[in-house]
Amino acid sequence: MKRFCDITISAAGLLALSPLLLLLFLLVWLQDRHSPFYIACRVGLNRKPFRMVKLRSMVINADKTGVDSTSADDKRITAVGKFIRKTKMDEFMQLWNVLIGDMSLVGPRPNVERHGVELYTQEEIKLLSVRPGITDLASIVFSDEGDILAGSENPDLKYNQVIRPWKSRLGLLYVCKQCLWLDFACIILTAAAILSKPQALRGINFILNTLKAEPQLIKVCLRNNELEPFPPPGASEVANHS
Repeated sequence: MKRFCDITISAAGLLALSPLLLLLFLLVWLQDRHSPFYIACRVGLNRKPFRMVKLRSMVINADKTGVDSTSADDKRITAVGKFIRKTKMDEFMQLWNVLIGDMSLVGPRPNVERHGVELYTQEEIKLLSVRPGITDLASIVFSDEGDILAGSENPDLKYNQVIRPWKSRLGLLYVCKQCLWLDFACIILTAAAILSKPQALRGINFILNTLKAEPQLIKVCLRNNELEPFPPPGASEVANHS
């Protein structure tokens, strides 16, 4: 049933969004006369690599700088790209990956191999037991990831210390509790977060309490306090590598 929903919704979404996507393709191409697409190598189900399609929001060859995490003030982001990232329109093309089976509408966000999956603990490897998704609980809680990393001298290290621990825990909770009602809740809250993130966070708080998530995870996901370094799932020490 999940795969049927993925195919139906992604096909309908691509069709409905096609006029907007064509306009965005043109705007991205006009700024530097290069392809509007960014093809990113990501790790999917059972550690199988796949090519994730995104609308390009950064300069050409930005991925060759060696930095995988992107802060809001990253100089590699183009003028059009700032708008695209702020409105999350760069993610729309991933509906194609959902349609062909690389991804699902809901699931843990796909990661890179280098400095990503290769750093996973044995516990985090379980994230690769399901198809990665366009959105999930963590995508809403940390939708301001760029702002969290802004000003950091080492965005990758800060990501691994303050975002990854909770993002992975939310992903593992999804792997354990996945069901259609949770998928639909994530989709609805993702849309709600565009209008009011505080309201979406309250919805996530309700879901986490319903799923009996650990109290510390619930507290962090309220996002009332500044994020502090914390060990990733399955580790006893804070990450010291990027």
